[in-house]
Amino acid sequence: MIKTQESLSMPEALDYAKKAEGDHTDIIGFIKKFTKLNKSDAEKLSKKLSDLDILKLKKDNIVKVIDLMPENEDELNKIFIDVSLDDSETKKILEVVKEFK
Repeated sequence: MIKTQESLSMPEALDYAKKAEGDHTDIIGFIKKFTKLNKSDAEKLSKKLSDLDILKLKKDNIVKVIDLMPENEDELNKIFIDVSLDDSETKKILEVVKEFK
């Protein structure tokens, strides 16, 4: 049964899959292939991105930034298809992401 609907980063989804009852080795293996951070670092990155106080930066965008870990402006702009970031916002986000590489 679905209790809430919210976006989860890959590290958060991996944590849920590990805690879930039953054998989820296929799901866990799949998520591990694409996860670039552990859950603790993902939470720290999410907090730092939220603390930037960029109004255009929503929870869904933060989750995608954590999952994709963009390295440059082009990669970051692919996440923000519905809004346009200015140069200072882009630099702030990329600087925070760079700390976790």
